[in-house]
Amino acid sequence: MEPKIQPGRPWLGAVITLAITVALLAALMLWRPSALYLWLKALHVIAVIAWMAGMLYLPRLFVYHCEAEPGSKQSETFKVMERRLLRAIINPAMVAAWVVGLWLAWDAGLFRNGWMHAKFALVLAMSAVHGMFVRYVRDFAADRNQRSQRFYRIINEVPTLLMIAIVILVVVKPF
Repeated sequence: MEPKIQPGRPWLGAVITLAITVALLAALMLWRPSALYLWLKALHVIAVIAWMAGMLYLPRLFVYHCEAEPGSKQSETFKVMERRLLRAIINPAMVAAWVVGLWLAWDAGLFRNGWMHAKFALVLAMSAVHGMFVRYVRDFAADRNQRSQRFYRIINEVPTLLMIAIVILVVVKPF
């Protein structure tokens, strides 16, 4: 039996994640533990790790998907894997990382620091790459991929380079 691609609502996972994140934030603020900032920082790190795991794995799936004949059982399996990875992990993790990260930056007054401006720009770039990956998933789902394995091998390095730069900015705070 071949896997079925269900149309679904691509925004639903992001809405659910946002609702859960807001509910957790509200619960934490009502509970108001003395270490609220640290709890939120932990949530932010977890969300970023999940987001990056997906952003690093999805282009590898694209590389292997290029080898599959459109319409084949293997191609249909890759479509399901790509869609589930995007909707169940990457999208919700990005939403959580953004919501919690913006709150942390605002609460700590980090927006006046130069390194935070640079980090913000790089996270916007990572979000743009995320958007490109969404388009590639749609192209593969419709059997319209026009890109080569080599392209996906190269594009796979972009999230890695952005992640390295972001981590250096956050840890070293060079300016």
